[in-house]
Amino acid sequence: MGSVCELVERVASVDAAVAPLGALTAAAADVARLRSWTDARDAELAGAIARSASFPERALATAQHTSLTAAARLLERTRVLAAAPAFAAALAAGAVRADHVDAFGRALRRLEPAQRAELAGDAARWADAASHLEVDRFARRLRCEVDRLLAESGLDRFDRQRRATSLRTWVDGEGMFRLAGAFDPVAGAKLAARLQATLERLFRGDAPDSAPSDPVERQDHLRALALVALVEGSGAGGGGTDIVAVIDADAPPVAGGPAVEYAIPVEIPAEILAELAGWSRIWPVVVRGGVVLHASGQLQLGRTTRVANRPQRRALRGWYGTCAVPGCTVHYDRCRIHHVVWWRRGGRTDLDNLLPVCHHHHRAIHDDGWELTLGADRSLTIRLPDGEVLKTGPPRRRAA
Repeated sequence: MGSVCELVERVASVDAAVAPLGALTAAAADVARLRSWTDARDAELAGAIARSASFPERALATAQHTSLTAAARLLERTRVLAAAPAFAAALAAGAVRADHVDAFGRALRRLEPAQRAELAGDAARWADAASHLEVDRFARRLRCEVDRLLAESGLDRFDRQRRATSLRTWVDGEGMFRLAGAFDPVAGAKLAARLQATLERLFRGDAPDSAPSDPVERQDHLRALALVALVEGSGAGGGGTDIVAVIDADAPPVAGGPAVEYAIPVEIPAEILAELAGWSRIWPVVVRGGVVLHASGQLQLGRTTRVANRPQRRALRGWYGTCAVPGCTVHYDRCRIHHVVWWRRGGRTDLDNLLPVCHHHHRAIHDDGWELTLGADRSLTIRLPDGEVLKTGPPRRRAA
């Protein structure tokens, strides 16, 4: 990394109110390099404090006016950097971000001692990979590597997921009860279905007065109330989940049958789906490219209603796992169903006029002048106000 002082001077010299886009993005890149340097220095100082203080978390929290939890996270990052010096050097040079280091630390924690030593011994290669990858892509590659290392120990993936199922609860500094959990795919599918059924049953009409106005925060709030209702026994009783079986007519057969992907919120191996038999409803959707050849239910509603029905939502779930905007990772379940030709402009509630779009991009379409065109094969063209054009081909799902 160049001189820290030079970076600071370059950033300070950019007037964000009048600078052109190129200068703004260059300054943002410089800020990221500065942040990496300060994170590296922060970890170095935290390590020194840990060697000198009897309660380093308290010393750090007091010095930085932060929480004991935040201080503990910093000390954990310090330990990861000590175990993987290549990441320490890359962080100080601005080549990687602290989030890359934290992802590497999470990977190490999932492993048994022998596999952990193997991954740490290959830290130089992983630090080099991190310097070329966004954090999400880097984390995905690490997860694949961890799965490979654990598989060599004799556990298949679903066994590992069941072993990793956990739930943690605590009370934060504001007195709020918090929980965080990780569940194997079968348990996760059941939990997600019960929560969604309870949410729909309790809040079919207006949301309670306590619900925030922000759409994303509102959904999170309602989901929390649904969980409380389930625990109290006042939520949805039984009921399974809709599982969309996407049959790709273009894909080569698998094991003598059609290529099928189950469009569910979590990944479940085909052999494990039997555990959900009798509890879930399977809805087949046959697709070729971007065209639905078959799906149950009415898919063309015209101008009879503005709201997409469940068959349309199932078909869209078969195509899209996330927001349809290229690069957006907001999950399908957190998206709104958008009329490509707007309803108020005469658009129809037909499947070929509907897209799942997250709240952020839905607002950009309606308020910021984004123009969308959907082809017959569901190839999407987005024209931005500055003239840039984004294009995607037909949606493709990976057949299981």
